[in-house]
Amino acid sequence: MGKPTGFLEYARNDRRYQPVADRIVHYQEFIVPLPDEELRIQGARCMDCGIPYCHNGCPVNNIIPDWNDLVYKDRWREAIEVLHSTNNFPEFTGRVCPAPCEAACTLNIPDTPVTIKTIECAIIDHAWEQGWIRPQVPRHRSGRRVAVVGSGPAGLACAQQLARAGHNVDLFEKQDRIGGLLRYGIPDFKLNKRLIDRRIAQMRTEGVDFHTNAHVGVDLPVERLRAEYDALVLTGGSEHPRDLEVPGRGLDGVHFAMEFLRANSKRVQGVYVPDAEFISAEDKHVLVIGGGDTGSDCVGTANRHGARSVTQIEILPRPPEREDKELTWPYWPQKLRTSSSQEEGCERLWSVATKAFLDDGRGRVTAARCVKVEWDKDAQGRWRMQEVPGSEFEIRADLVTLALGFLHPVHEGLLQTLGVELDARGNVKGDTEGRRAYHTSLEGVFAAGDMRRGQSLVVWAIREGRQCARAVDAWLRGGESDLPR
Repeated sequence: MGKPTGFLEYARNDRRYQPVADRIVHYQEFIVPLPDEELRIQGARCMDCGIPYCHNGCPVNNIIPDWNDLVYKDRWREAIEVLHSTNNFPEFTGRVCPAPCEAACTLNIPDTPVTIKTIECAIIDHAWEQGWIRPQVPRHRSGRRVAVVGSGPAGLACAQQLARAGHNVDLFEKQDRIGGLLRYGIPDFKLNKRLIDRRIAQMRTEGVDFHTNAHVGVDLPVERLRAEYDALVLTGGSEHPRDLEVPGRGLDGVHFAMEFLRANSKRVQGVYVPDAEFISAEDKHVLVIGGGDTGSDCVGTANRHGARSVTQIEILPRPPEREDKELTWPYWPQKLRTSSSQEEGCERLWSVATKAFLDDGRGRVTAARCVKVEWDKDAQGRWRMQEVPGSEFEIRADLVTLALGFLHPVHEGLLQTLGVELDARGNVKGDTEGRRAYHTSLEGVFAAGDMRRGQSLVVWAIREGRQCARAVDAWLRGGESDLPR
């Protein structure tokens, strides 16, 4: 611990954003980083707790106090070595992770946690600038072949770890570019895609072969992969969206959020998208249904299109401004959060359910009929929702995006052809511990990330990809692996 009294001497200071008027006219990242000297001060605030709850709060178990101390001591090269020991892609998590580590920080009890996410992002950005990130090419090849299906963060982490273990890895992606939801799901203003391309170049040198436009189970037979590879890893994500079955759902202008986001991201990245497939919010009244990260991304994208108005509704009640720390800390609390996209302009409504979509007489949506709802518990303690009598109202909407989350992976094609066992929620069934960790019901077939655990965070996907790689490596080597968890 470099500064035992740092948490008493220095106030929390985090990154800022460009002004709203400046950033909504472009799709570049708009975070204003802290200078190195201020980062050292923020690193000095870490208390190096005897029990570092931030470790457990972080799904990849980042060794946070160690690299906080190294940044404070201006030992950046050692800091990136510690950071990379647990996280393959800290430039992703340092930008899009909600930072459960900060919620678990001891200094979060008085609402002044260490700026862990900011320091993490600074370490990896500094390392790239200094040229410290090099491919880790294995000295020996095992001769074993592994196919990884899906190039999101779980697939990328798994493929990189297996390649570094000496296996020949082929990664298959159904889209035209690598990255999964990192590529086309998360807007460019939150994650510059150059960061993905940089990692792909590193992984190619390490021995990963990438195959795009390869939809396994549709235009590439899964039987071929089973026959040609020693192991198959499923990391295709959770892509079956939750729908809203109400009258008017089929009207023009009502879309799943990912249809809206994916088409926009492709155009921003220079990929041709026909006008018939592009969904524009320009000069429209936009209604975003769903209050999570995907809904927030729709808000930010709609504002950059030049929407006339943006309204975001959530069926759950408005969270409290501040959580009860005695009941929640060190766990992730349910409290009111306002994203950078929501700060750019939108009206937010809670405890609102959608009853129907109304049309303009020509098959296009023109409004949503909504109703206020109340939540209480039944005799068994289960939450139940009831409509408030006489509370119906309408929200004008020329464009509606459904950001209601995802139910489970797509079953048609790959999973149905394989015949892997699914759990009660429709995800690929597999444990995370024991001799058959990450193994599916089929021998030699593994699953990790959202496809196994359900819709989750990028940092959880990286964790599962790393742990799955260790399980695959151990299975290929007869029970032993030198890969870290």
